[in-house]
Amino acid sequence: MNPRLATAIANAKRGALSKTSIESAIAKGQGKSVSGAALETVIIEAMLPSSVAAIIECQTDQKARVLQDIRYIINKHGGVVTPTNYLFEKKGRIVFQKKEGISADDILDEAVEAGALDVDTDDDQIIVDTHPSEVSAVAQKIVKAFGFSIERSSIVHVPKPETTVSVEDKDAEEVENVINLLEEDPSVQDVYINAV
Repeated sequence: MNPRLATAIANAKRGALSKTSIESAIAKGQGKSVSGAALETVIIEAMLPSSVAAIIECQTDQKARVLQDIRYIINKHGGVVTPTNYLFEKKGRIVFQKKEGISADDILDEAVEAGALDVDTDDDQIIVDTHPSEVSAVAQKIVKAFGFSIERSSIVHVPKPETTVSVEDKDAEEVENVINLLEEDPSVQDVYINAV
């Protein structure tokens, strides 16, 4: 299930959303607007405050409005819309639900043989990065070998190691505020940044 759709449904159960908001979230999860028009992907590249590069992925049926709204947020907070794609690389990312007794090290050899570029882990997930064109094939091989459940798979923008920037504590709040404002826009699907 689409993460935004799941959040919308959970909020609706708590009474936090109106019927219109629920209908909008369900339509977006199906790749359509409330009016039934197909959603278009819009990618906006920007430099945020403190020289933080960003790639903002949106889904909308009103491209001009989204471009205007996102540019306004960025410009108002000291950023500028400018090419930043060259600071990132596209990767496929598969997130598996971790099984008890199996760690990232246990699947590393098999995952690399299947085409994985990197394997990482957190509390209850195993994260596998691949070439963008190999997401499905690698996911199927790992599921077959280990019986994992796929939580999600997608194409992500990962900052190149040599292009990452550190944000000083005094500037971190400003950058975080801009990112929060961007993520509040209903058309924004993902925001990728090169800050560490």
